[in-house]
Amino acid sequence: MLKTQNNAVMKWLYIFAVVVAFLVVFGGFVRLTRSGLSIVEWNPISGAMPPIGQQAWEEEFAKYQLTPEYLKINTGMTLERYKFIFYMEWFHRNVARTAGLVYAFPVFYFLFKKIIPFKEFGIYFVMGMLFISQAFAGWIMVASGLVDRPAVSHFNLTIHLLLALTLFGLALWTAFGHKFGFHDSSKKAKWSLPTKLSWVALGLLVIQITYGGFTAGLKAGHVSDTWPLMLGALIPPNLFNSWINVFETPQTIVFIHRWFAWTGMILVPVVYYIVKKQNYPADIQTGLKWLIGVVALQITLGVLTILSYVNIVIALIHQANAILLLGLAVYFIHRFRALDEK
Repeated sequence: MLKTQNNAVMKWLYIFAVVVAFLVVFGGFVRLTRSGLSIVEWNPISGAMPPIGQQAWEEEFAKYQLTPEYLKINTGMTLERYKFIFYMEWFHRNVARTAGLVYAFPVFYFLFKKIIPFKEFGIYFVMGMLFISQAFAGWIMVASGLVDRPAVSHFNLTIHLLLALTLFGLALWTAFGHKFGFHDSSKKAKWSLPTKLSWVALGLLVIQITYGGFTAGLKAGHVSDTWPLMLGALIPPNLFNSWINVFETPQTIVFIHRWFAWTGMILVPVVYYIVKKQNYPADIQTGLKWLIGVVALQITLGVLTILSYVNIVIALIHQANAILLLGLAVYFIHRFRALDEK
């Protein structure tokens, strides 16, 4: 169980969480610009350098020309255009390499200096394993789009996304522990209603993010550019005529993603009402007011993404705001649980 608080470790974890968040958002940019399949090999070390010289570029381009994406979508692409999508994916992978260094160097330094006691290293080890897992998941995702279709598996994309966001959430949770104090599991404190509802809200958010990943992987956001109607109806026919639709059919997936978000718009004000009624600290009440605003902004951005037919800037702000929501959910769970133990 974590006990040792340290300001330097807290700051490192905040920085690491921000780098992971940026990695996720830039990954969205790579996906929206169809750059993610431009590099057909995974070279964690040698791939840190781009091709040098005309011959090297032509060889890299020749590999891409054998992929389903080039053959079915980008036939006739020039080398100059290829360089753009290559550099986007190359930069994305180098941000991931940087994130690995931002994790590895400080954690070993803190461990060597005994700032992080070895007996408390478990949570930091889990972060490292999560980082490695999401990196492997990223390559498996890319590889799924290099075989017979010009798109990655939406399941693999979502697993890659959820692993990265789990790492983000765990880093924040641990950072909050260094700032506010770590929870004492020996106290066996009962969960308050706000704590329980916060966990429910986090679960709903994870489901919504999962369907956001499905929507992105299937490009289901392009199904319809109208709201609240979709394909000319509030509830289009045959959305749920098979259970497989919930996991495979773009129309069904984007319909769920459109409307499931409203569960958060209902639940968060309920939590605020309970917190206000039970006279929780003023900063908690104020924070929940802001959270209601962030949820409303997220829904607004989602609608604008639909109406703009997935404008890249709006879509990326929508994704970044979802990460902010996840961070706030982790924050409130941490704070509520601490108050439960008093």
